[in-house]
Amino acid sequence: MKVTLVGSGYVGLVTGACFADKGHSVICVDNDAKKVDMLREGSIPIYEPGLEELVKRNVSAGRLKFTSNTEEGVEHGQIVFIAVPTPPYEDGSVDLSFMEAVARAIAGCLRKYTIIVDKSTVPVKTGEKVAETIRRYNKQKADFDVVSNPEFLREGSAIEDLMNPDRIVVGVMNERPVPFLRELYAPFACPHFIVTDINSAELIKHASNSFLALKISYANALSVICEASGADVEEVVNGMGFDKRIGRHFLNAGIGYGGSCFPKDLSSFIKIGEQLGYEFRILKEVQQINADVLRRFINKLRDELWVLKDKTVGVLGLAFKPNTDDIRSAPAIEIIRIIQEEGAHVRAYDPQAMGKAAAILKNVKMCQDAYEAAKGCDALMIVTEWDEFRKLDLARLKSELAHPLVLDGRNLFNPEEMAAQGFTYKSVGRP
Repeated sequence: MKVTLVGSGYVGLVTGACFADKGHSVICVDNDAKKVDMLREGSIPIYEPGLEELVKRNVSAGRLKFTSNTEEGVEHGQIVFIAVPTPPYEDGSVDLSFMEAVARAIAGCLRKYTIIVDKSTVPVKTGEKVAETIRRYNKQKADFDVVSNPEFLREGSAIEDLMNPDRIVVGVMNERPVPFLRELYAPFACPHFIVTDINSAELIKHASNSFLALKISYANALSVICEASGADVEEVVNGMGFDKRIGRHFLNAGIGYGGSCFPKDLSSFIKIGEQLGYEFRILKEVQQINADVLRRFINKLRDELWVLKDKTVGVLGLAFKPNTDDIRSAPAIEIIRIIQEEGAHVRAYDPQAMGKAAAILKNVKMCQDAYEAAKGCDALMIVTEWDEFRKLDLARLKSELAHPLVLDGRNLFNPEEMAAQGFTYKSVGRP
């Protein structure tokens, strides 16, 4: 099929590359001409495992192209996806100006029957507004349908998530576009192709992310009880996770969630509830728990070092999660800003995110590896659970530190082993 992605950011680029790899003819549109030139040359502006190879392979095969011309993209596509940013306002509501602008641009280019698909995460009833906008600006009166097809991509495993999805959700206003979407997704290994009304599809994404954030915050609330009682949160959540009704995924204690999805989607869902006359108190508490767990982690540093002024603190991990360079709402960024305000000097290392972090952080020494980050430090904080941190040479790490104090926000190490190695070791929810 001929497919167009309007927006070549994280979702648009990954989705377009995966569609192309399954044999579809794909054009990705972006209004940033420099980014388009970069992509044409094979340079990828984001880090996602396997993405660079996937893009280059399909560009070489002629199945994936890039343009800054919206008209070219709309003329090409039988199905046109809108994959533009939907950033939050300060009150938690969503800025839909990019979505509206793209809908107007598409409407002005329509010459044939086209299926227009909202891929961006949007508030419920956005699809209805997109359809109204296209009808208003569709001067040629070309026939079209608007569909909601929310993405469920996890940064760091986005290609696997799209190639082997656990479900594909398609929200429609009528049945006409459904066979086309089934054909589009036929090459993908997926056990569940779910067709709903368009409003339900839009709610499914917000409801899913909010529930996962709730699971993370529940585990973090448990960690407080475990620390106070001498229990081990890892044992508690493992015992819970074997219950098939609960499951083990996302039931991990740590220093909270971050990234571009959970914080934004949670705030948006709360705002959607308010607009519909419902106060989503449970999600407000999830937000509070997520903020509290970060403060508790920093308090552990204060408890050990007493005064942070002129102390040197190493930070391992700057991205909000491993296998990405995304620092949006990353716990590490907030931690560094807080301890710097109290006079601490910071040395940091991350396998992928240092370039982006250096652009927004001041006076942080970016290091070549974890051992350099630990050199001469009064304490070392583990903030992102990169796999290479699990494999550190602990004896070498200890020799680099001025004081063998490790605060592990992701519970990467065994407390007994760390004690045996001579570390003062503080983790989350474990004795």
